[in-house]
Amino acid sequence: MAVDPRQVVAGFLTLSMFVMLGNMIKHDHFTPVGAGDELGLEAAGVESNEIKVADNTEMTKVNTLGVDLPMETAEEIRPCWSKPRPNVQESKGFVTFSLTMGPEYHISQITDAVVIARYLGATLVLPEIRGNELGKKRKFEEMYDVDKFITSLDGVAKVIHSLPHGVSAKKPAVVRVPNRVTEEFIRGTIEPIFQRNNYLRLAIIFSSVSLKQKETSNKDLDSTACLAMFSGLELKPEFSTVAKQMLHRLKEISKKSDGMVIAVDMQTDLLEKKICKTSGGARRKGCYYPQEVVNFLKKDDIMPAANKGEFLKSGDSYLARALDLRICSESDVFVPAIPGLFYGHVAGKRIASGLTNIIVPAPVYSSSALASEFVSTYVSKKSHLAYSCYC
Repeated sequence: MAVDPRQVVAGFLTLSMFVMLGNMIKHDHFTPVGAGDELGLEAAGVESNEIKVADNTEMTKVNTLGVDLPMETAEEIRPCWSKPRPNVQESKGFVTFSLTMGPEYHISQITDAVVIARYLGATLVLPEIRGNELGKKRKFEEMYDVDKFITSLDGVAKVIHSLPHGVSAKKPAVVRVPNRVTEEFIRGTIEPIFQRNNYLRLAIIFSSVSLKQKETSNKDLDSTACLAMFSGLELKPEFSTVAKQMLHRLKEISKKSDGMVIAVDMQTDLLEKKICKTSGGARRKGCYYPQEVVNFLKKDDIMPAANKGEFLKSGDSYLARALDLRICSESDVFVPAIPGLFYGHVAGKRIASGLTNIIVPAPVYSSSALASEFVSTYVSKKSHLAYSCYC
């Protein structure tokens, strides 16, 4: 099935279309633009209202043009946790689950499943990856580095490729689990079910998308969560190589113009908003339609030619989104479009790597605003859970 051009926009707009922003930054600052040429969020098709979420402190106001922004070098950081002690007990049962909704959700789903398996002393079964369409799925190793995943959890939680035949014939107990599962929920809800039926099927529910720090008292589970979230899940080597090549190419282009690579995460639904049109029906400057981006990608050389067909015609929006997440995590600057897990996990990976230049869009333009005043509060307030894992 051919990929929807809008999926290509969601996955790749960051990678190529916005390399031009890197070229707009000269000598470590944004060059202010005149009022008549102002390219604000409205021009980019973003809602002009402030985004409201249950906890919106992760998003602070910043206009992405006309503000000073220092060239960033990675800060020296170190893990604040050590690998959990080896679990030498025999397995008490099995935990299964699926990866759904996209790579930013996969990271959270993996983390919760590993924490639960660790607490219960259960064996974790490699999850399959379910697509948005009913019945569409793929194996874990078709997208992610399975050897790296299993090795990273060695001694922490046993991982197997598939259930033993005698177990797979049974019916699992299905448990709905809130993301960022707590020790209290595992002990009070999951463990009693596991004691009655040692074959569980987890359904991770995302009632919140905040990745702010929480008070916890179980250091073993905290370390397990840090390990699973930041060291467990990586793209399979061939996909990881493509991401590295693309990022290298973007940085080479930016160096030629003495600029930086800014990854701007754009969401499909934002591109379709009527705000991209003026009252007279004409398109605003700076708005790009899906097919235009597709045509642009076909002409550039950001992605190695041998890989374009696989990413643009595979019909797999998850793969495109995973590549997008990787680029956003390693660019010089990251600008999120909306709050959510993509923003949260990119921020976490950047914090863990010492790359804390994360600025957040807002409709208010100020030519004198300093970027330091408007940095994501995940960074400015050190509220992201990554700060409990790295320091």
